[in-house]
Amino acid sequence: MNDSDPRVALLVIDMLNPYEHEDADLLARSAEAVVGPLADLIGRARERDDVSVIWVNDNYEDFSATRDDIVRKALAGSRPDLVEPLVPPDDCAFLQKVRHSAFYGTALDHHLRRQSFDEVILTGQVTEQCILYSALDAYVRHYPLTVVRDGVAHIDRGLGDAALRMIETNMRARIVEAAEAL
Repeated sequence: MNDSDPRVALLVIDMLNPYEHEDADLLARSAEAVVGPLADLIGRARERDDVSVIWVNDNYEDFSATRDDIVRKALAGSRPDLVEPLVPPDDCAFLQKVRHSAFYGTALDHHLRRQSFDEVILTGQVTEQCILYSALDAYVRHYPLTVVRDGVAHIDRGLGDAALRMIETNMRARIVEAAEAL
């Protein structure tokens, strides 16, 4: 890769989830379909020099939590099968967030700019919440944006589909399947 090659940031948002909240069952059903394609996409991304995988995960308002604490809590939750394939390797960036957007209150924008990323690909959960708000924040920061349709999980299918339409139309994002994301 030379300095003029585009650099892509693949964001994995909130997939380290203990699935022990009010809408957990609905979210887990959707996440079941996402984990396989997302794990495959992450694997392909990690083989490329022009793509960096960055985990951004809610800290569930535990401000003393470390990356290991968040992983451990998610694996100890009710659906470790949805977490195990997506545990971040030690050599990947990991940022904690406290609200919906991956950008809000995090160093994500600084990291993306310092590493000269040209495109942001969004994956994770929840489509109609954290993915939608992260997409808006990426758009207003002028990042070319892609969302992986089979790499995002929803609580409400109708709202998730509406969020993807909004992201595509209002934020000029590409909406693709995991197999064609990279």
